[in-house]
Amino acid sequence: MALSREQMAKRVASELKDGFYVNLGIGIPTLVANYVPEDISVMLQSENGLLGMGAFPTEEEIDADMINAGKQTVTARTGASIVDSAESFAMIRGGHIDLTVLGAFEVDAQGNIASWMVPGKLVKGMGGAMDLVAGAENIIVTMTHASKTGESKLLSQCELPLTGAGCIKRVLTDLAYLEIENGTFILKERAPGVSVEEIAEKTAGPLIVPDYVPEMAV
Repeated sequence: MALSREQMAKRVASELKDGFYVNLGIGIPTLVANYVPEDISVMLQSENGLLGMGAFPTEEEIDADMINAGKQTVTARTGASIVDSAESFAMIRGGHIDLTVLGAFEVDAQGNIASWMVPGKLVKGMGGAMDLVAGAENIIVTMTHASKTGESKLLSQCELPLTGAGCIKRVLTDLAYLEIENGTFILKERAPGVSVEEIAEKTAGPLIVPDYVPEMAV
């Protein structure tokens, strides 16, 4: 069984460490806020100027003026700060973010990422992803393993316009957790009930499969 969006967010949340400053991109990454382990303290950053996001609000907590970069309503945790966009991006460009979680259209075996536009379709804007991939050393991309039409998103070479080059080392999909080294994907974990054969079939780029690939805990 492929992972749900919530299970993907929960798996990414297991990578958080006490004291981390973490940027969550639009889409699946925003759900990570709901699964921060209770025994650690992290500060979640939204590029529109909120440092210290909490979980998504209940009906009683909704404040229409408190939103993340994806225009979703959010909460603020104790100790949160609200700053302007320039200061928010100074945190990113200055290398002060410990972990960045991004969505993507494609990732390739060279660590390139394409996430901001599909030629011929509506482009809302570049967003902050280019600053994030340039200013962050520790990035996790989370996305579905294949498109809705069944085409792999893990390629030998990205076909869409790049957001960043040689910057991605870790990818979590709905089927697997993989790392990128020396021009190849390395399968580290598989989703519960998903076979190595299915992952290999849906990975267009070069893939190394160890003798033992554990199921991930979600």
